[in-house]
Amino acid sequence: MIMESKQYDFSDIAPYDDSIFKEKMASLVVDPGFLHAVNYTMPKEDVPVLLDEMKQMDNKYDFQHQIMFPFLEMLAKTTTAGISLGGVKYYNPGMNYTFITNHRDIVLDASFLGLALLRRDLPTPEVAIGNNLLVFDWINDLVRLNKSFIVKRNTGLREGLMAAKKLSAYIHHAILEKQESVWIAQREGRAKDSSDHTQESLVKMLAIAGEGSFMEKIKEINLMPVSISYEFDPNDYLKAREFLLRRRNPDFKKSQRDDLFSMETGLLQFKGRVHFQMTPRINNKLDEIGEFADINTSAKYVGWVIDQAIHRSYEIFPVNYIAYDMLHGTTRFSGKYSELERKETEEYFENQLNKVDVENVSVEERKFMLDMMLTMYANPLKNKLKTILGGME
Repeated sequence: MIMESKQYDFSDIAPYDDSIFKEKMASLVVDPGFLHAVNYTMPKEDVPVLLDEMKQMDNKYDFQHQIMFPFLEMLAKTTTAGISLGGVKYYNPGMNYTFITNHRDIVLDASFLGLALLRRDLPTPEVAIGNNLLVFDWINDLVRLNKSFIVKRNTGLREGLMAAKKLSAYIHHAILEKQESVWIAQREGRAKDSSDHTQESLVKMLAIAGEGSFMEKIKEINLMPVSISYEFDPNDYLKAREFLLRRRNPDFKKSQRDDLFSMETGLLQFKGRVHFQMTPRINNKLDEIGEFADINTSAKYVGWVIDQAIHRSYEIFPVNYIAYDMLHGTTRFSGKYSELERKETEEYFENQLNKVDVENVSVEERKFMLDMMLTMYANPLKNKLKTILGGME
């Protein structure tokens, strides 16, 4: 593997090396786009102090601990009802992992996991981020100063294959040679209906690099599934809106402005409680499964193992039980919430639907959007029940 990584120049995708950190930071703190974003998210009087502190930084460790840590704590305090981390007993600080998680928020999934680790003085992972999100040069600089590496998307077939080989080589290189953990989402893009399933193509990418058989290459990078649960999704009404627009026009596509607004909404609006649940790395499970003759079957089973771990470990909130009962017209889970919680949740859904800015929405279309929102909140519960009860809902 060490020889294989030597084939690649990772400088276009890797986090910035500390040797060029100060130079990159100096250009970031004077970028008009970055300054606009900082002024938008922080009290004006705090901005000059922040910029001065950033100018003094010369390495990623100090940047994360002295700048990003307090910023994320501020964000957690103002937009969540608390962030918790379970399953820490499965985490060995002397080992490097590939944290693979379900995908709920474009920006905060990896950021809040990093915050939960920073609180315990544990190392943060390098973070995979798609280049489709790097719509401005300053965003590219900021994320790579903050331990992110780039996943190249929207390429041609040949370029895509080369990018996948390089990305796989980089992840193995980070784990085995740099001695860094990495974070990656189980799929490209979020599951709009919150039914989380690992993309087989992603598993195949992870196994391009490395030594030995398919399973041996996967085991080499110590996959640890981490289940992410948000009590509320600030983007739920935007997803319902997208479902409606796609129902009206199957060719509907979101604009770059839509994506930026989704990022902003997820970042700044209230999410309720947020929970991360670490689970054991999957190497022992893969040993139990053994080898398969073909890559497709191997990737399918690795994805299944990841999904089982994530689904089993969801934190289920009252809103999930209420959404299930509302969607199916039952009282199956009425013991899991109070009448007041049900009333407040119904009001929450109505208020979210009122934010949808689409003209001439019929009564039937509004019900369709409500059902899609209920589905988003019910699916984590459904998937957890299937996993625990062996396929029974």
